[in-house]
Amino acid sequence: MYDLLVVGAGPYGLSIASHAADAGLDVRIFGRPMASWRDHMPRGMFLKSEPWASNLSDPRRRYGLAEYCTRNGMEARHGQPISVETFASYGLWFAQHAVPDVDERMVASVSACPGGFEAVTEDGQTVRGRTVALAVGVIPFVEIPSALHGLGTEHVSHSSHHRDLDRFRGKDVTVIGGGQAALETAALLAEQGTRVRVLARSRRLSWNSVPPEWKRPWRESARAPHSGLGCGWRNWFYAEVPGGFRRLPEATRARISASALGPAGAWWVRERVESRVEVLLDHEVATASVAGGRVRLETVGNASGGPDFETDHVIAATGFRATSARLGLLAPDVRRGLAVNAAQEPYASVEFESSYPGLFLAGLVTASSFGPAMRFVHGASFTAGRLVRGVRRSLRRTPLGTAVPAPVGELDRRTPLGAVKR
Repeated sequence: MYDLLVVGAGPYGLSIASHAADAGLDVRIFGRPMASWRDHMPRGMFLKSEPWASNLSDPRRRYGLAEYCTRNGMEARHGQPISVETFASYGLWFAQHAVPDVDERMVASVSACPGGFEAVTEDGQTVRGRTVALAVGVIPFVEIPSALHGLGTEHVSHSSHHRDLDRFRGKDVTVIGGGQAALETAALLAEQGTRVRVLARSRRLSWNSVPPEWKRPWRESARAPHSGLGCGWRNWFYAEVPGGFRRLPEATRARISASALGPAGAWWVRERVESRVEVLLDHEVATASVAGGRVRLETVGNASGGPDFETDHVIAATGFRATSARLGLLAPDVRRGLAVNAAQEPYASVEFESSYPGLFLAGLVTASSFGPAMRFVHGASFTAGRLVRGVRRSLRRTPLGTAVPAPVGELDRRTPLGAVKR
């Protein structure tokens, strides 16, 4: 029986496995390394985060993105976006050098067993571990507007469903959303000859500004320090002090998690959108239907009805919602043992342990506990160190060979019991 099973081999899973191995734990990690970046992002996309804020985490800090770029004759420079292809290759390099051998099979289910948990792989093998870290990324949590739910996959998809956009050459595509995924997807579509429009609920598009120089007068730095989530003291707090964010009242955390760093496009994609993409603001889809092989969309604005039109395909770049119900690989009894907040997002302790003892969470699913940094690669470093510390504490708490206790929801003293639901 392993000390720790890590489910997921993206930036968070790889970072956790690296820290766990360095701590002397017997760890097994499952998943196709960097699968989301290799399989769910079209060619030509770039990371929105700065290169220096896009490092995977190894305890000795030997395998950062800058080191990878230097070894391969590239430069990771402030203010210069890194391509998705480069970042995915970096992650594979990290996996080869900083992580024990990755088992590339997917895990189909995780359930409790005497002394810990058992994971069943896609080919039916059972592997047991005393603890489990779920680092499943964002794909299980895709959010598509309810008005589109009745359409088949040939007519509607999520922005994360595409490795490339070639199938839409010469077509008419409507992209729903006003954030980076929507705007960059629309730009790539327009540049390949697709007729594309963006449909967004907001009254105007928001654009991130060009980041200030890395070296600048100290007064400017003091007024708006750099951080892994952008300039400014508020962003600095979110990015650099997730533990402090965790100490805020639950209602405050939930509000910030839902609203901070709202939809916005990167500065380097703005001209590509404004020069080539039709944008329909202040509207959303009211109903959608298929007729003659095309999708008919009826829209509504904040103040009135909107235009109706037909399109060949709808891409919903409408984000992700990390509820416990979408952790479908967990056995029902384990999933029912998860305490959740009012938004049905799982509780995570100060060491990333869920209310089910021995089951740890990482990534997007912890954003309501630790803040917006958990939506980005930048949060992996804090998560990996703190989570592995929690795993070691859990292993001391539950000696090998003993049964895992029933979930008790060891909620921190700051959280009123009535604020967390099962």
